[in-house]
Amino acid sequence: MIRDITLGQYYPGSSPIHRLDARVKITATMLYIVELFVVNNFAGFLIAGIALFTVIGLSRVPLKFIFRGLSAVFIIIFFTLILNIFLTDGRVLWHWKFITITYEGLTRAVFMAVRLIMLIIGSSLLTLTTKPIELTDGLEKLMSPLSKIGVPSHEIALMMTIALRFIPTLMEETDKIIKAQQARGADFESGNIIQRAKSLIPILIPLFISSFRIAQELALAMEARCYHGGSGRTRMNEIHFHKGDAVAAVILVLFLTLIIASRRMGMPAIQ
Repeated sequence: MIRDITLGQYYPGSSPIHRLDARVKITATMLYIVELFVVNNFAGFLIAGIALFTVIGLSRVPLKFIFRGLSAVFIIIFFTLILNIFLTDGRVLWHWKFITITYEGLTRAVFMAVRLIMLIIGSSLLTLTTKPIELTDGLEKLMSPLSKIGVPSHEIALMMTIALRFIPTLMEETDKIIKAQQARGADFESGNIIQRAKSLIPILIPLFISSFRIAQELALAMEARCYHGGSGRTRMNEIHFHKGDAVAAVILVLFLTLIIASRRMGMPAIQ
């Protein structure tokens, strides 16, 4: 399951989505996440779903690879379903003793699960189709106006990119530690919740130590390459806004307009 996490990974390719300016993709991802919480009916989710699968098709990233990342957060989606189904008041569909399922709870649970799935896939597409260095440059360019008021835009962009980039690395390290502990007879699956939580201690301590070691190695590597922050730093490849990026921006505005219009289609709202 740990190896199934796709957030932070890059899938090499030369698709139209891969070639887009990183600034366009970052802005589109942020707006898409906001729009998922603006959507409140079936029509809006349908528009968002069509847009998402269109981008997936254009990116040429295999669906199997994308959906593999959902298995790691399945437990979160499952608990979201359970909480919304059983803890929402409304028109009763089924009742047994202290368990009650309502129409509103069932509808909200489905929509919340779909919203979470689309949010995770949409966020993963950003890192899957954008190289880490392009992601850093794009974030820095977008935040560059803030540098005029003293905000270290370059350092913030670099930290965010490193954090995303090392998610897969830390997951692989965790997987190695779990396998090493299991080879020594550790049991992470039996017992109650408290016993399982205690069994994670032999994993967390080596993971923290390994994380600090990786961070130190990265810092030494950056210092060895004379990195001293963003001041006076030049880039080997400058990012430029092309015709395809302008087309993508127009499509993004159109998508945003459709999402806002979907709220006025007279369909029942789902909060």
